[in-house]
Amino acid sequence: MEYISGVKVRRLRLIPDDRGWLMELLRMDWEEFEKFGQAYATTCYPGVVKAWHYHKLQTDHFTCVSGLAKLALYDPRDGSPTKGMVNEFYLGNLNPILVKIPRNVYHGFTAAGNEMAIIVNFPTNLYNYEKPDEYRLPYDDPSIPYKWAVKMG
Repeated sequence: MEYISGVKVRRLRLIPDDRGWLMELLRMDWEEFEKFGQAYATTCYPGVVKAWHYHKLQTDHFTCVSGLAKLALYDPRDGSPTKGMVNEFYLGNLNPILVKIPRNVYHGFTAAGNEMAIIVNFPTNLYNYEKPDEYRLPYDDPSIPYKWAVKMG
């Protein structure tokens, strides 16, 4: 798949032993790392779509640590070589990846399957409670050429 300009994907390595497993989610020596702002977890119940939004000031780094999430990105940026492109990723236990989401790229996610998805994000900036760096559209906004429905067939 061709990625939206600035999007990076890293396969994460699961290290199992007799006690369980360990997985590094983001390291400062990886090329995806810019700077640390904060870390947080967000969840999504089956049948719910958390979309669309973008940030002007921060880059996000998403990984799914429980369940399976369908993450969609849309590039509306003027001057971008991938303007108008959509990317779709499945993140979670079956596909442990980190997705770097550049500034000004719309993104959203939903739980794929019948269990809650838990996303951990490492944004490059702290959340500003007084002036959030979030710009939103409805999940079904017609300006974004993406449908969240399950593709049967």
